[in-house]
Order: sequence, then structure tokens, then C-alpha cells
Amino acid sequence: MEKRFPTPPFTEETARQKVKAAEDAWNTRNSEKVSLAYTPDTEWRNRSQFLTGREQVKQFLDKKWQKELDYRLKKELWAFSDNKIAVRFEYEWHDDSGQWYRSYGNEMWEFDESGYMRKRYASINDLAITAEERKIK
Repeated sequence: MEKRFPTPPFTEETARQKVKAAEDAWNTRNSEKVSLAYTPDTEWRNRSQFLTGREQVKQFLDKKWQKELDYRLKKELWAFSDNKIAVRFEYEWHDDSGQWYRSYGNEMWEFDESGYMRKRYASINDLAITAEERKIK
């Protein structure tokens, strides 16, 4: 596999670049594109779901974005070290009935030497909001 820059060890600048790249990719809502940022054997915990491998990630994201309509995400660097990054995030979406939500959480990421994410652990909480309360557009 080609390197996926920036690669570890991270500096504050390169950690911020990695976070911004993830934010931009997820906001495309393109599961194929997003899944390519992860190692073929990536390990995930997303809420109470455990996934292994790119194909499971892609299938998970397809289902996610069928449910979470007009999804918009904002990520913020929390901390970093050699090959690990911690982020806080919030995203907004609505369901098929038109109810809006803001989802908040934290992610812990671990990268391989080529810059692919091999582990992603996400804790997420949802808050029902009105369309007028939206902050991310």
C-alpha cells in the first residue's frame, strides 16, 4: 500500500492535518473513499458495535448515512503522541421523519507506519435538537 500522509510520528501540525483530512472525507459521505483511510484489518468500536476490516467499515458507513441524512461533521484535535490521535467531534443529521440530532463524542485513533488507521474507538451520545438549533451547516 502507498503511504497515506501525514504519517507517524505526529507533530501538532501533522496531527491537525490528519484530523482535517478525516473530517473532510467523512463529510463526503462516500463510504468507499472513507474506508480507504483504514488498514485492511482495521479494528473499530463505534458505540456498542465492533467491526473488523475495511469491508465491514464500508457496510457500516453505508447503513449509517442511509439513516443519518444531511450529515455534517466537525472534528477537533484533542491530543496526540507518536502514532495516536484523540479527537472530540460533533455532527448533526436528521432522520427520515425530519427530527434533527446533534451527536457528540470522542475518538481514539491508532495508525500504522504508513499512515493508515488501524484502530478507531468512538464513544458517541445523541441529542435531539430543532432545525433552528443547528450549528453545523
